[in-house]
Amino acid sequence: MTQPSSPSPTATYRLQLQPDFPFAAAERAVPHLAELGVSHLHLSPVLESVPGSTHGYDVVDHTAVRAELGGERGLRQLAATARAHGLGLVVDLVPNHMAVPQPAGLNGPLWDVLRHGPASPYARWFDVDWDGGHDGRLLLPVLGGPLGDELPHFVVAAGDGVLRYHDHAFPLRPGTEELPLPRLLASQWYRLAWWRLARSELNYRRFFTISELIGVRVEDPEVFDATHRTVLRLVRDGVIDGLRIDHPDGLVDPGGYLARLHEGTGGRWTVVEKILTGDERLPASWACAGTTGYDALRHIDGLFVCPQGSGRLFSHYRDFVTPLADEGGDWEETVRRAAYEVVTHDLVAEVERLVRTAARISGRAPRPGDHAPWALRQALRELLVRLPVYRPYAADATRAVTDAAMLGRAATGARGAFRVPEEARAVDLIHDLALGRCPDEPDGDGGHGDTPDAADRADRADFAARFAQTASALHAKSVEDTAFYRYPVLLSACEVGGDPGEPALGPDAFHAYCARVQRDRPTTGTVLSTHDTKRSADVRARIAVLSECPDRWRDVLGSMAEAAVCGVGSGVDGAGPADPMVSWLAWQTAFGLGAPAGGAGAERVAPAVLKAAREAGLRTSWTEPRADYEEAVTEFVHSGPCGPLGAPLAALDAELAPFVRANVLGAALLHLTMPGVPDLYQGSERLHTALVDPDNRAPARFRPELLAELDGGAAPLDLSAEKLRLTATALRLRRRRPEWFGAAASYEPVRAEGPAADHCVAFCRSGRVVTVLTRLSLRLVETGGWWDTGLRLPPGGPWRELLTGREVPGGALVGLSELLADAPVALFAAE
Repeated sequence: MTQPSSPSPTATYRLQLQPDFPFAAAERAVPHLAELGVSHLHLSPVLESVPGSTHGYDVVDHTAVRAELGGERGLRQLAATARAHGLGLVVDLVPNHMAVPQPAGLNGPLWDVLRHGPASPYARWFDVDWDGGHDGRLLLPVLGGPLGDELPHFVVAAGDGVLRYHDHAFPLRPGTEELPLPRLLASQWYRLAWWRLARSELNYRRFFTISELIGVRVEDPEVFDATHRTVLRLVRDGVIDGLRIDHPDGLVDPGGYLARLHEGTGGRWTVVEKILTGDERLPASWACAGTTGYDALRHIDGLFVCPQGSGRLFSHYRDFVTPLADEGGDWEETVRRAAYEVVTHDLVAEVERLVRTAARISGRAPRPGDHAPWALRQALRELLVRLPVYRPYAADATRAVTDAAMLGRAATGARGAFRVPEEARAVDLIHDLALGRCPDEPDGDGGHGDTPDAADRADRADFAARFAQTASALHAKSVEDTAFYRYPVLLSACEVGGDPGEPALGPDAFHAYCARVQRDRPTTGTVLSTHDTKRSADVRARIAVLSECPDRWRDVLGSMAEAAVCGVGSGVDGAGPADPMVSWLAWQTAFGLGAPAGGAGAERVAPAVLKAAREAGLRTSWTEPRADYEEAVTEFVHSGPCGPLGAPLAALDAELAPFVRANVLGAALLHLTMPGVPDLYQGSERLHTALVDPDNRAPARFRPELLAELDGGAAPLDLSAEKLRLTATALRLRRRRPEWFGAAASYEPVRAEGPAADHCVAFCRSGRVVTVLTRLSLRLVETGGWWDTGLRLPPGGPWRELLTGREVPGGALVGLSELLADAPVALFAAE
């Protein structure tokens, strides 16, 4: 592990830059955000991207700051204003891919490759398999239909060497302008094809399954230098103080990339968007402060899920939805089926490239395995679907033992999928190659007993890296983007980094996680809401309360009888007469949003529910949408959860409001005071209810006047103001006393004593700050409250509660009914 050599932020504030919220808008927000208490602004990608992009991850030019945001001058002005208010800038960086834009000329390096092919000086930039079919050409799956049907829409622009197709433009290979159209198309370095061919015929690496994003080979030092030159110059100039690295799992060698970046930035604070699963750890060798924080999100959210209640909620869900085991009836079965679907359908091109490479390697071995392509293909699929993490890291010595054991277990299961044991030897080949080992390696040095030739070494390195990259895409698409939407038991658990199969975590697990973070990566990032979360923290906090009252949720839906279920009509081919799963999801989504019935709520809930249905892919999908079904779902949302039938939700909302409050404030306080650097998503300093993108990416809005009123002594009038006061108090404390929370700080659990001790989570930072909060507050009330449960604050003091100003002596056992009499949370400091 490499600690940053530059000062770490005390807290960051994420801003989603877009044409409607450029650098100038961010600059106007600086005084308010400085007053709020953060130390750094966290900007979404700032390099030139596709015009109109609302996210900036579709980069087209690494040499320029995005003009639509204000260009480099605007970024420098923002940095200067931020600096004048004591703030720095952290910038989101996208090393994995670039856009295949429309028109292609927006991406200059790609345009040159399309014109000149492998001879282009930019050919080394892009991860293209020129030998992967298509007569040595790059497949561009951009046509709206089969090529023959689209021929009338091609236009050759006389004199400018450009081929046009609707809004697309492509460069012509020199000397081909005058050829007849069929020969002209066949003579290019690219093959234009129907978009449906992408899943099976694509010969370039893409971001997950998005063909509009082409993989960049930043493992090549020349490519790294070219694509990072502008960002590193801005770092050296003091414009940029830290970096967030998008999707490191897409890279050939994430560890090597981070080492080179660390050297280039002089050790600036850097976090990586690495999603950890289960007990997985970030590779110790990675030169970064840590992750962006989805692992923290999982540990915070899990505290507010009742383990017994979530199990009972599943029973009610099963009765309401009656799902098949692999369609939402069992989490593991649902994940496995989704993984098979993605690896056999969406990632065919990626798997076939691995099959070709494995076949070449096997054919060179001293004892060729005679592995049929089908056997290699099956071995690959069976291994990939059994990986419990996003990807292995074969080249990282710090993960070698762990990853070897993980792949060994996966290989054992994969062999069982073969009927003939001898044919299962294909699994052994794929297993060894995935670990970077050489098949039939008698001398253990990776060389078949002889020195391998350059082609063999290149193929083996390529296989290991590409296997890991494909594993990452598979896990993301099958779990995050499919299974999460097929298992909507408790939607708050269906979040990036989450585990819907085991949504609850207790205080001991949380404390163990925090102690490890403080020991191993004390300046890692932590988050609760991001531009990628499927539901904001406050939406999840609302939904989590349902795990404490599953029978009430059952009764709410039961009170509406058949009206609670979306009827889609008999006219939808294969859809069936009703869809109880999407209905369950729609009701929980509406409750989580807490929006009033009517147009405003429906206009936000309906798109989110439709997106969920398409991602689930059971009755409609992005590529095969069913209009009748989607219209029925939209009508159901408007008339049901967000319409006249939604009255029971409003009643339940009022009934559960005190317990929602405890969850919202408790999660916020944990996030702001636990080990790590908290990243606040725009607007989340107040009550922030947002659904999946694009709902969560609207331009930021601020309430500086509300903060000023609270600072002036006004009492919070609602939960949003109460959360703002809590957030500002904690952020200012972190900024004022960074040593209490940073790399040299300490973390100690503070245990409550008494019958309701499990409902209290408390800890002490550096002997000077104590966080206290309530978990599972509804169950606490139902069991009679705190009774004589107390909390002994650490010795020293006196301890002053920062929200109320009252003081508590150190070392004394104080009843929690007294300690938390005014609010479900408390923040004490001994200054």
